[in-house]
Amino acid sequence: MKRSLLAALVALTALFARAAEHSSHGSAAKEPVADAVPANYPLKTCVVSDEDLGSMGKPFAVIHKQAGKPDRTVLLCCSNCEEGFLKDPAKALAKLDAAEQAAAASHSADGHKK
Repeated sequence: MKRSLLAALVALTALFARAAEHSSHGSAAKEPVADAVPANYPLKTCVVSDEDLGSMGKPFAVIHKQAGKPDRTVLLCCSNCEEGFLKDPAKALAKLDAAEQAAAASHSADGHKK
């Protein structure tokens, strides 16, 4: 009885540790394929493959979730790029951040409000 209780406790501890690790580093949730690239999305290419969004059918949307930060929608050229995104989301998000900053700077330079 004590062994099975101890084993259950160890299993629960491992489960909670994995959940905490996942939430601190971020995770991604699959979303239905986007019908088209939204006008306000700052990139026209996939953050993983650099292929044009829409060049392989409808773009594939992934929602990146990270504790303490708003969820972010990332568009990929296809579902095959999801694995590459999940391997290094920070690299892909850096591309998205740079594009968002460039778009904001462009709007600011044009006299539009951010």
